[in-house]
Amino acid sequence: MYDFVEIPQALMLNPGMETGYDWYAGIPGLSGIYAQGATSGLSVDDIFADDGLDINDKVRNRAVFGLGIRDNQSLTGQIEVLSGGFRSRKRPQDFYSFGIYGESDWINYWPRDLAILAYEGNADRIGERFDLSHLKTRGDVLSVFHFGVNRQLNRQLTAGVRAKLYSSILNYTSTSNDGYFLTRQGQNNLLTNILVADMRLRSSGLRALENAADEDVSEVTSTILGRGLLGGDLGLGLDFGFTYKLNPQTVITASILDLGFIYHFSDVDNFSLQGRAANEGVEIILPDALDDPGADFWQELVDEIEALIPFGEDTRSYVTFRPTKLYGSIKYSWGMPRSSFAQDCDCDVTATARANRNIYRNSVGGQLFVVNRPRGPQAALTAFYDRRLGNFLALRSTYTLDKYSMTNFGLGLSLQAGPVNFYILADNLLAYQNLAAAHTASFQFGLNILSWGDN
Repeated sequence: MYDFVEIPQALMLNPGMETGYDWYAGIPGLSGIYAQGATSGLSVDDIFADDGLDINDKVRNRAVFGLGIRDNQSLTGQIEVLSGGFRSRKRPQDFYSFGIYGESDWINYWPRDLAILAYEGNADRIGERFDLSHLKTRGDVLSVFHFGVNRQLNRQLTAGVRAKLYSSILNYTSTSNDGYFLTRQGQNNLLTNILVADMRLRSSGLRALENAADEDVSEVTSTILGRGLLGGDLGLGLDFGFTYKLNPQTVITASILDLGFIYHFSDVDNFSLQGRAANEGVEIILPDALDDPGADFWQELVDEIEALIPFGEDTRSYVTFRPTKLYGSIKYSWGMPRSSFAQDCDCDVTATARANRNIYRNSVGGQLFVVNRPRGPQAALTAFYDRRLGNFLALRSTYTLDKYSMTNFGLGLSLQAGPVNFYILADNLLAYQNLAAAHTASFQFGLNILSWGDN
């Protein structure tokens, strides 16, 4: 959707996008719905396909040993509750946008060493270290209140900024783990197990939802609404963006989104495992053990390990940073401009000039997307072609290259029927014939009411 200027929601990806309408209003709950799922290295079909192979072999070869620590699974969703925008009467070069949306984001990196340890155990892996830092996962559910200002500074440059207020419903994060588990030859027993751990799981909001679920289903809804409507953990963020015309037909754009943080202070539950322990199992030394025949050697072992590596719990507040996103694009347009009153430049933003802007019928370009993830930036490169048919229909075709797929072709359309705008976009269309084999899929759609001048 980035820089799909016919769609008002594209402002959410670049607050400095060109805007040609006087105002817009999203249909509540239907103006912007987005869902995306992705998995690298493995699909559902790789495990459950009816291909005659033993499922245990597929789990072992394709999942446990086939995935690396940079392979991940992610789910992202967004729904607009309220959205709108309007142009200033006193300063028509200024366009203001506002709204509320809910967002969920979950990502998990494959914990390769822990998966191998759980699947095979350590009996045949003497002297091998199992790295605890392979565990990296985080998840968020939150609502976002936002207000943005978009300004045409001159004929070439449009810039924008958006302020965001985050209200976190729930969060969990475990991304800074360290340590190892090692088994080697022992002295008093055959083997010695060594655990060096510095692990932490932080969470907020989960306890409130658990307590609500124990009472009644309606309480869960009430808790979600309460925490989402500024009753949860709060944070601040900013978006920046611009559009610059190198010439009437060549445009570059860029934006950076979610430069922000959330301070988690309510319903916080943190868990930690920190320390170092080495043990050789239950040690029974004769004849000394006969002096106390009632001794619980197993419990003594457990107590010893817990003393060396205490399992901690606390409710201390913490801060998380939003997954910052970066967009950039270049676009070249050609073909007879859509307006019947084509001008050589967009000299101002009066109603007449906006209605007669030089919007060419064809555009081709490239787009870069980068998002900050727990294991470093994750990038995608997209090539796109736009085709506009009159004043009522705009089409976009895309090809995206990222870590999930090399055959990701997408389509999108924006349909204008009088003041009503409907849009729908989907990617990785080739995978829709067998979604179980897909490594990524996403779609988004929405309904808006738009106005240009007298429209």
